[in-house]
Amino acid sequence: MIYEIAEDVKKAVENKCDAYEIYIDESKSIELDSLKEELNFAKEEIDLGVGIRVLKDKKQGFAFTSNMDKLTETATQAIENTKLTKVDENITFAEVEKVRAVKGVYDNKFNDLSLDESVEFLKDTISTASDSGCEVTGSGFSASEGRSLIVNSNGVSIEDEGTGFGLGLSVTIQKDGEIATAYNSQSSRFFDLDGEKLAEDVCNLAKSSLNTKPVETGDYDVALDYYAATGLLQTFIGAFNGENVLRGRSILKDKIGSEIASPTLSIIDNPLLEKGMYTAKCDGEGSVSRKTDLIENGVLSSFIYDLYNANKIGEKTTSNGLRGSYLTTPMISPTNLEFKFSEMKDLSEIKRGVLTTSVLGAHTANPISGDFSVEASNAFKIENGELTDPINKAMISGNIFEIMETVEGLKSEIKQYGSYILPKLLVHDLRVVGQ
Repeated sequence: MIYEIAEDVKKAVENKCDAYEIYIDESKSIELDSLKEELNFAKEEIDLGVGIRVLKDKKQGFAFTSNMDKLTETATQAIENTKLTKVDENITFAEVEKVRAVKGVYDNKFNDLSLDESVEFLKDTISTASDSGCEVTGSGFSASEGRSLIVNSNGVSIEDEGTGFGLGLSVTIQKDGEIATAYNSQSSRFFDLDGEKLAEDVCNLAKSSLNTKPVETGDYDVALDYYAATGLLQTFIGAFNGENVLRGRSILKDKIGSEIASPTLSIIDNPLLEKGMYTAKCDGEGSVSRKTDLIENGVLSSFIYDLYNANKIGEKTTSNGLRGSYLTTPMISPTNLEFKFSEMKDLSEIKRGVLTTSVLGAHTANPISGDFSVEASNAFKIENGELTDPINKAMISGNIFEIMETVEGLKSEIKQYGSYILPKLLVHDLRVVGQ
């Protein structure tokens, strides 16, 4: 069906513009949410939409629709919208290249998964947490199947498909007048989520966060659990965005070839990674997926680009022109970011430190300077290599670009949270202010 849609749009635009790009997105999804222990939202949805970009007289027009009876009107609107934009010679569409196969992105279990089964899975997760002595404050489950097709006037025609599953749980526990909360989630291309383990882990984290003690203000080695690490790393990775670099909004803009991170660290943007949550044959504008080494042994190797920003400086796209759906045009975004350390530290090697499970306020970090001040959440003291007292309240401050110069990997499971695929991190000399 999506090929027939593409053909209909093609007929409506090909002789009325200089170039065109047709993006078709078809998805099926199940979404569940609970408020406390009661399911309060359940949705099963099928969505189909088309985004059309055209070039006419070096000006771009864009329009979209979810009404397949209005393809011709939408195509006409895209062409009309070129009158509202300026001439820009840097806007081009993807060229034909050899498409690489991707693995581990589709689970056939989705086809047999019903809404009732999904509800039971979430209820079992909630029950496990309740049986562990915690009160569930919220939870959610999602399952989706997506299929896309991108076709353009240069001959590109790439179909992609994949599935994704997610589970999240937040709990609270009260004891002797003290309250502790905790949250965690799982995501996978496959329906291999372990709700029982997630519930037990979250509940144990909440329990261990009771009976907090103050922490003395000072400079500490800080172990960043996955959520804490990804929260702070958003500012760091934003500096690799080619648009930010070209606008002078990246502190890394003149540092290609310079050592900007620990020599034990390499970072790869890998849209071809098996089972990666952002793995795909191509990006959202039809550029064939390719791996990009961002940092090699601490040295800055590359930024990430879409076609438009790559054209501005005469570079090749890194296939990072992603889109959330047919409703939008492509924007620069990372795919699967692999953080690889040549050597790892063990928690037992930390004599005096703090471990924080997550941080609050990471979005307030200065995107250019990298300065941040965040609240540690579910944090613990580290004394002589062991986790000891939970910390009641503490602020952690520092500079993300400075701490990345000496960052180390902690021996732990490699997990994917959002775009980030990483172990727990160890950063040095962070200011921890006790309250």
